[in-house]
Amino acid sequence: MKLKCSAQDLIIGLVNATRALAARPSSPVLEFVKVTAADGHVVLTCTDGSLTIRAQVKAEVEEEGDILLPGKLLTEIVRKLPEGVVSLSANEKNITIIKCLQSRSTLTGMPAEEFPLMRDIINTHALHVPQKRLKDMISRVIFAIAQHESRQTLTGSLMEVTKGELRLVGLDGFRLALQTMKGDFILPEGREMLKAIIPGHVMSEMSRIMSDDENAMVTFHMDQGHLMAIIGETTVLTTLLAGEYINYRQILPKDWKTRITVKCKEFEEAIERASLIAREGKNNLIKINAENDMMRITSMSDLGDVLEEISIHLEGEAIEIAFNARYIGDVVKNIDDELCMLSMSNAVSPCVLSPVEGDSYLYLVLPVRVSN
Repeated sequence: MKLKCSAQDLIIGLVNATRALAARPSSPVLEFVKVTAADGHVVLTCTDGSLTIRAQVKAEVEEEGDILLPGKLLTEIVRKLPEGVVSLSANEKNITIIKCLQSRSTLTGMPAEEFPLMRDIINTHALHVPQKRLKDMISRVIFAIAQHESRQTLTGSLMEVTKGELRLVGLDGFRLALQTMKGDFILPEGREMLKAIIPGHVMSEMSRIMSDDENAMVTFHMDQGHLMAIIGETTVLTTLLAGEYINYRQILPKDWKTRITVKCKEFEEAIERASLIAREGKNNLIKINAENDMMRITSMSDLGDVLEEISIHLEGEAIEIAFNARYIGDVVKNIDDELCMLSMSNAVSPCVLSPVEGDSYLYLVLPVRVSN
C-alpha cells in the first residue's frame, strides 16, 4: 500500500472514524483502524463491534492495499504533523512509514483480513433528512436519554418518521424531551411509520459528524436491527436497540388547570441563579409559586437562600410546585423561543413545557413532592 493525501483531510477522517473505538475493546483488533487505499481514496474504518464508522478521504494512490494500524496512536501522530502532504507506505511485513515534510514515523500494523466485515444495507430504502436541523434536534434531546437504565431501550433515542414529520424522543424517567421536524418524507411502500431506537452515544457521535450547511443532507438506511447513516464522506453503521420503547404519548397529560406563559431567557437565568444555592442543599430543590401574573422562584440551603421574581401571564389556577434544579434547568436552556408555556394540573403532576405556537418541541418534567 502506498498513498499521498492532505494531512488536514486525513486527520478529519481519522477523528470521525475513531469515534467508533471503544474505551474498553472486547478484542485487541478493535483498537485498530483499517486503512484501505483504492480508487483515488483512502478509506478509514473503525468498529467497537456494534458501531462502525467509515470515513473516506481523497488521496493519490500509488499502490492499492490495506492494513490495520493502531487507531488512537495513528490519529495522534497525524494530528501532530505539520500542514502539507502526508505519505503512507506499508510493506509486506505490515510496517508502515508515515512521512510529512521533515517528519518520519513508523508503525507496526496487522493484516487487514483480521478486521470484522462491515454490514452493508445500502440497498434498503433511503430516507433523506436535513443535517443541520437534525443536528440541532439531537442536541436538544440527548440530555434526557438515560445513561444507566435497567430498561435498555431508554439508553437510546426513539426516532419516528411519518410522511409529514420526524420525531426524536429522549426519556429517562424524570423528564422527557421531544423534538419535531416537519417535512415531506418518503417512506417505503406500504409503511405509514418508520421507527428506530438509536443508542444515545451513537446519536451524539453522529451529531458531531454532521455539518452546519443548510443544504447538506444525511441519508438513512434501515433494516430490522441496523441503521446506516451516510453523512457526507462518512458512513455510520450501528446496531439498533431491541425491544419496545415506552409509549410516550400515554405519558403526555391531556388536560391542565394552570398555564403559565413566561419569557424564556428571564426564566432560564432565574433558574440558574436559584440553582447556585439549591445545589448546596440536600436535595437540589427549587420551588416555583405562580399567582397574580407573578412567578416567584426560591431555593435555600444552610449557606443561604434565593428569591427571584418574574412577570408572567397566568391562566387558570395559582400553583406552588417544586423541581429538581438540574432537571428543570436542563430543559429550559434547550428552549430558544422568546416565550414558552408551562402547563400543569397540580403540584404532583408532570409539568409540560411547549411553544406558544406550533409543536416543534415538547418537554415534560416530573415535580418533586415536598411536605408542607
